[in-house]
Amino acid sequence: MKKIQISIIAFTLFFCVSCGKILEEHPQSQIVPSFFNSPAGVLGGIAGVYNEIRGQWGTEGFSSEMQAGTDEFIQGASSGGGPIHTFNGLNSTNFGSAWGAAFTSINTINGVLKYGKSIDLPEATKNQYLAQAKFLRAFWYFYLVQTWGDVPLHTEFITLPSQSAKRDPAAEVYKLIIQDLTEAAAALPDKPTAPFLGKAATKPTALFFLAKAYLTRGWLTNSQADFAEAAKISNDLITNKAAYGLDLWQDFGDAFVPANDYGKETLFVSDHSNDAKYGYYRLGSGESGGFANNLTPWFTNWNYPNNSGINSFVNAAGVLVNSGTSGMIRDSYYGRPYARIRPNSVKQTNGKNYFLDQAFVKRDVDSRFANTFYTVYISNTAVTNTPTAANNKRGIGYTMQVGIDTAVWITDYEVVGAPQFNGTKPFKGIIAPPSTWNANLYPAIKKHMDPSRGSNFNDPSTRPVVITRFSEVYLVGAEAYLMAGNKAKAAELLNVIRQRAAYRKTNTAAQNAAAAAAMIISADEVTVDFILDERSRELFGEWMRYQDLVRTKTLVRRIQAWNKEASAYVKDFHLLRPIPQSQIDRTVEGPPFTQNPGY
Repeated sequence: MKKIQISIIAFTLFFCVSCGKILEEHPQSQIVPSFFNSPAGVLGGIAGVYNEIRGQWGTEGFSSEMQAGTDEFIQGASSGGGPIHTFNGLNSTNFGSAWGAAFTSINTINGVLKYGKSIDLPEATKNQYLAQAKFLRAFWYFYLVQTWGDVPLHTEFITLPSQSAKRDPAAEVYKLIIQDLTEAAAALPDKPTAPFLGKAATKPTALFFLAKAYLTRGWLTNSQADFAEAAKISNDLITNKAAYGLDLWQDFGDAFVPANDYGKETLFVSDHSNDAKYGYYRLGSGESGGFANNLTPWFTNWNYPNNSGINSFVNAAGVLVNSGTSGMIRDSYYGRPYARIRPNSVKQTNGKNYFLDQAFVKRDVDSRFANTFYTVYISNTAVTNTPTAANNKRGIGYTMQVGIDTAVWITDYEVVGAPQFNGTKPFKGIIAPPSTWNANLYPAIKKHMDPSRGSNFNDPSTRPVVITRFSEVYLVGAEAYLMAGNKAKAAELLNVIRQRAAYRKTNTAAQNAAAAAAMIISADEVTVDFILDERSRELFGEWMRYQDLVRTKTLVRRIQAWNKEASAYVKDFHLLRPIPQSQIDRTVEGPPFTQNPGY
């Protein structure tokens, strides 16, 4: 905004159910009013803003900003360090990857809304286009206000660069968000309709974000009316789920099967494609970053090719030492090892860790741990180990059978004899119980993994980034009902997703029934912290943890309780992020652009 950006890539929109055909490019050097004087121009503006979402969700910097340094995650071996993980030194020069994209998108949408009213289309079609625009403006402003608080509020299309800007009260921003989402929900169709197919915004998408906006504003102002409205909208969404074509899969794991990326549990996505005419994907280039690349599958991946030596051992200090030939080589199924962030399994002063002892504590009956993390790595290379190999304590020789033998077994409990023995029985690969986990070896998230790339397994993923799923409607509703004083209804909604989590295809009907019964909670058990733990179980690694902790005003308390890396540095002022220095420096006309307190 300091210097208004009006040059972006515009697109003719061509949404379809397949993620392979989304956006057809028609580059424009500048967006001017005449560009929006046709249906193609209006669609181009909308598609350009969808593309800006694709340029953030799933990329490395943005993903870190949304979840690193929380109670859920600590640094992996290749985190690169930095204040985003610890809050130590977080400032206006090292945060804010999406600030410029957000304001560029908002200005484009303002152009769509200003000139799109006069395009030559049937009224119903035109209204759907404008509703998409209102949803997108609200979507970006909701991200901005949650991240920075007071931000520039613009509802007019700006065509001339300006070096003046001011911050408007968050209350005014929320008014626009709620108005835009309310109007968008009234005009958007119940289900995807051409040309907005796939999982672009629909009525239930707008309603969900409306409920979440009311919930978030309710926390800011302690508004019982906002909590009640968020609860009502969430409940209505669930009641009318059949009309919207939405529902939960019976098996939690099915929500993450690539074939179901556009299925009934998916509410809103950012598309990706390996077709060059729809984006920035370069086949075989092995890109490690960049605009619009979905690298989500690999941020939590430990470096399994370099740290799965089959003769690894625990030294006298109790530390796992990598030794011997690796039992694994890099492949598409287990993914590219980035090791940026890892589940927070470090024990705190109370002897517990957040990952196993708080979030995924009922792993015997709750399937979400097993469906979220890789714990077994099947050998993909025929490694031979001799009895006399260095640090081979088994006393036997063997050759790993590709596709059969387990090279690494990451257990969620301690195993006597690990890493080379299971009790007294020799184990061909290695066993890694929690006491051996470190920045180089830990459970990696598998639910975003993309095995479709074949031999080009270093390429970015072409799976869509699922921004929200239908299960979050239950979680938002439960939180809203709790804050509105109805703990019984909150427990009812939580029990739906908890009992779903108890289901396993490998169980008998009786076993599933017993597990579901064990997962039921009472109204008295529902607290804000319980809901935050439940959000971890359901949504681990899905780009919203920082916002969850900020919304519920628990950021400092929970990080101090669970994250040793960040506990000494996190402060109350970190509930808002630092305004990018570029914004402050470019505001040279009129009053200075103010920084958030503490930075």
